[in-house]
Amino acid sequence: MTIVEDRPLSGDEASQAALARRVMIESQLRPTGVNADFVLRRMAAVERERFVPEPARSFAYMDRAIDLGGGRQLAAPIVQGLMLQEARPTTDDKALLVDGGSGYLAELLRPLVGSLEVVTPEQAITPGEGGDFTLLMIDGAIEQLPEVLVDRLVDAGRVVTGLVEGGLTRLAIGRKAAGQVALLPLAELGMPALPEFAAPKRWSF
Repeated sequence: MTIVEDRPLSGDEASQAALARRVMIESQLRPTGVNADFVLRRMAAVERERFVPEPARSFAYMDRAIDLGGGRQLAAPIVQGLMLQEARPTTDDKALLVDGGSGYLAELLRPLVGSLEVVTPEQAITPGEGGDFTLLMIDGAIEQLPEVLVDRLVDAGRVVTGLVEGGLTRLAIGRKAAGQVALLPLAELGMPALPEFAAPKRWSF
């Protein structure tokens, strides 16, 4: 489910949203280390309020996750900012994005890469065609990275995702080598977990 509301904003609403984007950049992104120009330009340009249910538009830029319905959430702005900054996308990249349900990260990423394929979490865990992606981004936290996604990356392809470890979620990065991806956890970061990427439950005695 990608949320893009059809009702246009009124003049006052648009002005308030533009101000909210500037405040988001200065009070949330910059203080937490998101200073890459390309990230700030995209997050200043994309109307985040278009990617949440209409009742949530007034707080679309707050430092919190927003419920999208259907068990999905849009993470706080700092999450997308840090993910993009770690991804370092270029127009040479062929990117694959597992969308968390809003379409917001896809809109931020699209003009920064050469091409972009967007899949749902359900589609991501089934075998897909094409194994030549240079960048994989997962808009949510996972417990395990399925081999079907690893197989779609070229050797040395990059991964940026959230990672669930010990009940905490962290930003994580990785690179494919010898057919495998080892994820390196970075900062602890509140991110919505994607149940489709949960690890199998193990019995203990």
